[in-house]
Amino acid sequence: MIIDAGEFVLLLLAGAGAGLVGATAGLASLVSYPALLAAGMPPVVANMTNTVAMLGTTAGAAAGARPELKGQWRRLLPLCLITTAGGGCGGLVLLLTPSGAFTAVVPWLIGGASVLLLAGPWLRRLAEGTERHGIGPVTGVAAFLVGVYGGYFGAAAGVLMLALLTTVWTQPLARTNAAKNIATGTANLIAAAVFAFTGRVLWPAALAVCLGSVAGSWLGSILVRYLPAAPLRIAIAIGGLVLAVVLAREAYAG
Repeated sequence: MIIDAGEFVLLLLAGAGAGLVGATAGLASLVSYPALLAAGMPPVVANMTNTVAMLGTTAGAAAGARPELKGQWRRLLPLCLITTAGGGCGGLVLLLTPSGAFTAVVPWLIGGASVLLLAGPWLRRLAEGTERHGIGPVTGVAAFLVGVYGGYFGAAAGVLMLALLTTVWTQPLARTNAAKNIATGTANLIAAAVFAFTGRVLWPAALAVCLGSVAGSWLGSILVRYLPAAPLRIAIAIGGLVLAVVLAREAYAG
């Protein structure tokens, strides 16, 4: 499949939007994945291409959130090892299961992620007052499962990770958000490495989305310090629910 110059530019802009949304709300793939589908890719190919492209989101978010990441690496390293293992398992699950199964389950994943995004403030309120700071066995298992999800599809993996980390780490949300970007990024990295050798990644499209996501996530990591996240969160969640309905109609038509 070949993309023309116009499609490259549109995917570049979609990548910028995905990076911005991913760094602030953890829902990058709800912007980039539909854009890749709109470019004419089959769902599994679009998902693999998107996973590779989202490496740019991690890079840009890390660059933009250097102040927030300072002093966190000691506990981030074991967390990243866990999510990396999970991401590899999720990537293998995608490769070893029928493409029809992926098409059928994606609307549910997107819909569930959107509902979770709407419930984010409620989840954070439940976590207020906790004094835990480390990564215990339960947290480790939960992080591994988030990594599996991220390697398999990834939309809202950041939301899941943010909800998890806010329950175990007491610190400003901007710092937890920065840690979330790194933890989910490592799960994405190993899954991207797996997909890169399948021959099913559309590299020009991956490059366009990746370049855009670097800029968008860098900007998003800076804006999250100052902008209220509620309007963006609600808009993305509503968009995600609409997308879930559209994809479900296509998947289960007939």
